[in-house]
Amino acid sequence: MNSEPQFSFRKARLDEAAFLAALVNSAYRGESSRAGWTTEADLLDGQRTDEQEIRSLIQDEHSMILLCQQNDEVIGSVLLQQKDDAAYLGMFVIRPDLQGNGIGKLFLQTAERSAQESWGSRKIIMSVITLRPELIAFYQRRGYRRTGEVLPFPDDLAAGIPRVAGLQFELLEKFL
Repeated sequence: MNSEPQFSFRKARLDEAAFLAALVNSAYRGESSRAGWTTEADLLDGQRTDEQEIRSLIQDEHSMILLCQQNDEVIGSVLLQQKDDAAYLGMFVIRPDLQGNGIGKLFLQTAERSAQESWGSRKIIMSVITLRPELIAFYQRRGYRRTGEVLPFPDDLAAGIPRVAGLQFELLEKFL
């Protein structure tokens, strides 16, 4: 019998919106996020997303939320949004207690392939908080490049409540 974890990938269903909002929030914010290395808990308070936003994204014909399953249990999700000949990648999470095991690398490759196959995307773009050099380095090792384009952090409580001054996003891109 094979004891290796079996991974599969599929699009999220509308009835999974509440679960997915909780998964994303657990990976980015609050104490649960500290089990992984992608936490924003020292930078931001509040939620990263909510059920209504996830529902809206699942229903949008120009976006998809792709799920990563390990032995039929959802352990990760990623948002892909069609942007002309590119795809925006965001809300990329692996359950915090499973981070650092190479699952994210595999899931990222799958997400890139999905954008290519679904929309003919020629590049992936994303925004990363500039105060997260280890996260930027993770993406650089996967072929993403820093564009030098910096955007202000939204002045919107729905995006999170900054715990530090000067939060900004830098755009990264990868040509497929």
